[in-house]
Amino acid sequence: MAKVRKVFICRNCGATQQRWMGKCPDCNTWDSLEESTIDPSSEKDPQRMSALAWTQVQSMRETNADDAQALASAPATGAVALSDVDAAPATVERMPTSLREFDRTLGTSLVNNVTIAGLVPGSAVLVGGEPGIGKSTLLLQAARAWASQGTKVLYVSSEESVEQVAMRAKRIAFNESELSPPDAAGTSKRVSSGTSSLRYSGTSPSHSVTSSLFLLHDTNLARIVEQTRKVQPRVLVIDSVQMIYRGDITAAPGSVTQLRRCCAELVYLAKMANIAVVLVGHVTKDGQLAGPRLLEHLVDVVLSFEGDRAHSHRVVRSVKNRFGSTLEIGLFEMTGTGLREIEEGGIIAAISAHDTPRPGCVLSPIMTGTRCMMVEVQALTATGFLGAAKRKCSGLDSNRMAMLIAVLEQHAGLRLADRDIFASSVGGLKVLDPSSDLALLLAIAGAHYRKPIAPRTCALGEVGLSGEIRSVPHLEQRIREAARLGCARVLCPVSKDAKMLAKQLAIEITQVKNVDQALEQLG
Repeated sequence: MAKVRKVFICRNCGATQQRWMGKCPDCNTWDSLEESTIDPSSEKDPQRMSALAWTQVQSMRETNADDAQALASAPATGAVALSDVDAAPATVERMPTSLREFDRTLGTSLVNNVTIAGLVPGSAVLVGGEPGIGKSTLLLQAARAWASQGTKVLYVSSEESVEQVAMRAKRIAFNESELSPPDAAGTSKRVSSGTSSLRYSGTSPSHSVTSSLFLLHDTNLARIVEQTRKVQPRVLVIDSVQMIYRGDITAAPGSVTQLRRCCAELVYLAKMANIAVVLVGHVTKDGQLAGPRLLEHLVDVVLSFEGDRAHSHRVVRSVKNRFGSTLEIGLFEMTGTGLREIEEGGIIAAISAHDTPRPGCVLSPIMTGTRCMMVEVQALTATGFLGAAKRKCSGLDSNRMAMLIAVLEQHAGLRLADRDIFASSVGGLKVLDPSSDLALLLAIAGAHYRKPIAPRTCALGEVGLSGEIRSVPHLEQRIREAARLGCARVLCPVSKDAKMLAKQLAIEITQVKNVDQALEQLG
């Protein structure tokens, strides 16, 4: 009988060590080794069926093979020259939802000269975020949208029962006709089962969302794969992967061993069966995805669901995307009936609020992926103590703010060593674009001098340590978007493109070379 032995697995990189050490020798992370037991003679799960076993069964059915030997004797896939590869997968179809902001973060493809955004079949997507931020709500709304188009979806909830998920479905804009489609006699009929609580029998004259949306409450990976084989969905949603376990592994659910094996098998299932798998992942107190970094390497897309629960705004940010840009974000607002996309009218309303001059408030057009957004940067200065002045910012880079404060003191003569400075981006949006340097600099100087900038004026430009205002990429797109949203004036670096746009657009463009010229624009 094989002996049970103990090993230590790093929760950061997943490396296995034979003894405990204070620092992992592979990734140099301190106090990251966790104890785990390996029992080679542990009983196999009687209901275990891996993705490989399922794909073998499917292949045998398609080839009408009598036994597994026919499949085993099939020739293995060999290397193929790049010139011999069909280019058709480059225009692979996508499964869009009615949530355009969510589709934008998943990526876009050009099919027949038409841009289509959405989920790629056969891909693995990992969605992470803080507890209660709205991950399950977002994915249930997306599942409803896919099901309304006839796409079969299996929603696996490891934390809620099917009845609890159905209660949440009623709350987030599932109307009564979707939840209770009429049968042949004209009355609503609901069928409850251990597999699905939103699946209904009876005929209906129109397509029902619930005829393509299946719910399952289970935590065993083998049973989930078996139900997936029976339902044959195109989209599989796992909420959440930290609760899924394999019965042939003695480690507890959520451990490094379970996460690594379960995620690897689900990704393999997605590739072999051409099913899009969406995984919900927990985060640590530092905001990082829980588990080894191997999870982020295995999947194709990593989405971060950000926001402050004290505010209604939510941001879906693309951290990794093999099928699109990693700079895209989606903007939502949490309401009583689920997540609602933030429309452009909210941005225009924020610009119209700048008709009244306010010291310390400056607009700036920033690039988020392929689109330009207008954000408001605010700053406030207060009396502090020399040597212990506070520097706090929210939604902005604290290191860049410290750099801009040093530039103001050195090149503009402002005395800020004994002033507490607070800065933030309105709406909870994280601003990482260097083009917002000029707006933040003007906001700090305006708050210090109590001088506002002219109404409906936006500023863009990168500030160098020598005090010069540097050009930024996509300058033309930023200025055109500012003019379209209603800005009357733009402060920007010196550029030939800006001179040409001043003649084409009905907007005043003021070019500044250094910090001194920029501060002259304060009223």
